[in-house]
Amino acid sequence: MRSPPLLIGSEIYRRSTYGPKHPLAIPRVSTALDLIRALGWLDPARYIDSPMARPEELTRFHDPAYIAALQQAEALGQATEAMRARHDIGARGNPVYAEIFRRPATSAGGVLLAARLTAEGGAVHVPGGGTHHGRPDRASGFCYLNDAVLGLLAWCDQGLENILYLDIDAHHGDGVQDAFADDPRVFTVSVHEAGRWPQTGLLEDRAGGHARNLPVPQGLNDSEFLYLLHHAILPLIRHRRPQAIMLQCGADALEEDPLAKLGLSNNAHWAALRAVMDLAPRLIVLGGGGYNPWTVARCWAGLWGVLEGHEPPERLPPGAEAVLRALSFHRAAGRNPPEHWFTTLRDTPRPGPVRGEIRHIAAVTLEGLPDPPAAVA
Repeated sequence: MRSPPLLIGSEIYRRSTYGPKHPLAIPRVSTALDLIRALGWLDPARYIDSPMARPEELTRFHDPAYIAALQQAEALGQATEAMRARHDIGARGNPVYAEIFRRPATSAGGVLLAARLTAEGGAVHVPGGGTHHGRPDRASGFCYLNDAVLGLLAWCDQGLENILYLDIDAHHGDGVQDAFADDPRVFTVSVHEAGRWPQTGLLEDRAGGHARNLPVPQGLNDSEFLYLLHHAILPLIRHRRPQAIMLQCGADALEEDPLAKLGLSNNAHWAALRAVMDLAPRLIVLGGGGYNPWTVARCWAGLWGVLEGHEPPERLPPGAEAVLRALSFHRAAGRNPPEHWFTTLRDTPRPGPVRGEIRHIAAVTLEGLPDPPAAVA
């Protein structure tokens, strides 16, 4: 029997914003946590406030000069020309904002804590984690640090030799794949929209044999996602028999997200978690992308419900509804949000035909799988 799951969060996310015109101007983690509490799903004894990772912990993966530059940018409130040129701080969609070091360091601290808490087994949900594009010496794709890589390295440092990283964000988990391309201890699997930034993660890209990429076409529906889950991802996991699974649940794969063109309901993310949560003794569930505040919060709150064994109510209780009605969103989708974004947690399922391209992706994914490392759990 696995011990009860733990939830790691922080108040640093509540008023932190990348700037009014940035896709990450929206509240996400704080709203998900507020929803979970309003649903009565959280035993206070199983909530942990995230520590902030220390610079020496971050340099397990990141360049010390880059960490120092992030700290300096926060202290100055701006980026120097050298920061922009060398580290993409204040450039390429990675703005300088008030908590540019403290917020990602808190996300990293939460994932590192989750790795320590699962050393002997267990499950931890860290909705603030999932910054899968971060590079050793630069920011990338709104990600200043790569908390997923840091957490996976922490598991490796505990002696684990057979870890699986599963990423269902709309964008390819490039930073994580590249970090472990030469490390057989971590096998990465990414389901993402084909042709979308960062334009990596082709079907034939296997990162030296330690990765599988499932680039899916626009409009991916729930039926197609479930086909990939049951005909590619789960057989792969059962073949690998991992000692630990890290699941990145970016909510930008949902139909209502403004930065991608996939067509999933939040049922798909919950089904993925439900399917993998008992396939390894150690599990960390992360957030990731997602740029519609209602759909992100409802999705990530529901992930905690899956871990806890709760079924979403047909209609949210008044307190949870109030959390969602208090949100605002200045993109087109926010001008006339549908009523069910306020009153429900579960989306209406979005089934559809399974295209031949999806069947082909599933078949190719299972071709030539390497034998798993000979490791004990």
